Parts: sequence; C-alpha cells; structure tokens
Amino acid sequence: MTNPANTTEPQIHARGLTKRFGTFTAVDAVDFDVAPGEAFGFLGPNGAGKTSTMRMIGTVSPITAGTLTIFGLDPAHHGAKIRARLGVVPQADTLDEELSVLENLLIYGRYFDLAWAESRRRAKELLEFVQLTERSNDKVEPLSGGMKRRLVIARSLMNEPSLLLLDEPTTGLDPQARHLVWDRLYRLKQRGVTLCLTTHYMDEAEQLCDRLVVMDKARIVAVGSPRQLIDEYVTREVLELRFRRAEDETDDSAHMDGKLEGLADRIEQLPDRVLVYTADGEAVAATAYERGLRPASVLVRRSTLEDVFLRLTGRSLVE
Repeated sequence: MTNPANTTEPQIHARGLTKRFGTFTAVDAVDFDVAPGEAFGFLGPNGAGKTSTMRMIGTVSPITAGTLTIFGLDPAHHGAKIRARLGVVPQADTLDEELSVLENLLIYGRYFDLAWAESRRRAKELLEFVQLTERSNDKVEPLSGGMKRRLVIARSLMNEPSLLLLDEPTTGLDPQARHLVWDRLYRLKQRGVTLCLTTHYMDEAEQLCDRLVVMDKARIVAVGSPRQLIDEYVTREVLELRFRRAEDETDDSAHMDGKLEGLADRIEQLPDRVLVYTADGEAVAATAYERGLRPASVLVRRSTLEDVFLRLTGRSLVE
C-alpha cells in the first residue's frame, strides 16, 4: 500500500518559515524538520498558526518568507511533484455524499491518473484497511462521523503517499472511533508512512507523535517528544486538591501556601482546585494533612502533555 522512505534526509525542512496575511502574521519564523517515517505533531490553541503551517506544507498556500522544502523540493516550483507524493486529511471531510463509499475512492484515484483496474484494486484494499468493506456500496451521506473520517483517510492513501498530512484527524469523533483511527494511523507509521498532524487532543499527541512542537501566537515555544516535554516543563506527578467554600466565600485554600511550603516545585491555584506539581504526590498529600490542611478531595495523577500545554500557552480562552 505504501512506499517506505529510503532516505535519511528530512521529508520536511523549514527554517524561518513565515506566513503573513496583510499585516497579520500567522506563522512567525518557525524552524523544524520532519524525518522519514516519523510521526510529527503541531500542538497549540486556536489561532496559533498550526493550520497555516500545514497549508504551506501542503503547497496550497505560498510562504511569505523563510525556507521550506518537502522531499527536498521547493513548493513554489515543484508543487505538482510534491502533491503527487502527499496524502491530505483536511479538517472538513469534503466527501461527495451523493456517491457511494467505493465511488468516492475510485473518482479520487482518477485525479492521479490511475487506471480503473488499479484504482479499484487500491480502493478495495484501503476499504479493508479502514474496516469499511461492508459499506462499499452505501451512500456516504448516512454514514457516521467515524466512518466518514476513516473514508477520508482511505481516500488520502489512494496515491500511496510517503507523507500524510492530517489536520485535526479525530475532532468530533466518539472515543471508540478515535481509537480506531489511531490504530489505523499507527499501522501506517509501521509501514513507513511519515505522519504530520495537528491536534487539540493531548492524549492523541501522546499516543501518535514521536516528536511535536507546541505553537503559541504564531511561534514555536517548545519542541521534543511527549516524554521529553513532560520531563522538562512539569513534574512527574500532580496533586489536585479541592476545598469546600464556606458561606463567606473563604476556604482552606487561602491558607494553603504556608502548609505546602517547601513541598512543591510549583503551585497553581484555579477557581475550582489547586494543582501541586511534585515528584511524589502521595507524600505531599500526607505531609499537608499533618500540617493541618483539610481538602474536600485529593487526587494524585501523573503529569500529562496537557499540563505542559497549559503551562506554555496559558489557561485563558483564545477567541
């Protein structure tokens, strides 16, 4: 189905990559490389520049400044050659809902000048891969969101790409559908396909990405594997403390700092709970109790990529 990469040169190389729309800078001089066979992610809040970066990689949006090569080629001069080797899963499904599942793949195969016989062979193989064989002759319109998303992934593979671009591939899917999509993407990676994706889901980034960049306000603010980012920016565990609020709207958390002094690497006070970043949450909870702190509930959990994300990009909503 796929053509594993046979080179160690980056499939995507960006230096000082910039995208402006008039006076607005959507992507501000970012640097990154994506190696063959790697699963590389862009993580960031809305408006951080993720989709603008993906559109430049997909050769549908010209760069404003800097350097960008895909497969060693310049998108400005070799767009068609690059697109022939790309698979693209956009945010919107963009399927022809009047056609059947199989027909959507067959028509797409014609865009790459595939003979009908070859297009049909690939389509049947891909429908089996995404577990849609039994729906081959069904119209697209009544399919579930998860089925449509799997069909879009199958369609993106009709040209046997070596690089697959996925813009928020599982947004809006239920947990079962998300996990099935993750499984298919993991299998593609095993076959040598390079994955480049954007996502809002921290667990998705942890599951799929070998490396990722965190973007905020058009810039890259961190880069590394999920484990490296967790180790660098947060502690091994997080202790979550919730307190009962009294009628005068004061609570035990107001006197918390002294009782936790010297126990935590960092303390973050939120409206509904207090987060205590530490290497040993159980030990801190026990010591805090000995010092007289009486939270209504205590939760000790491992730190996640979400903790990294919120520390780097903040907790305020971006509209």
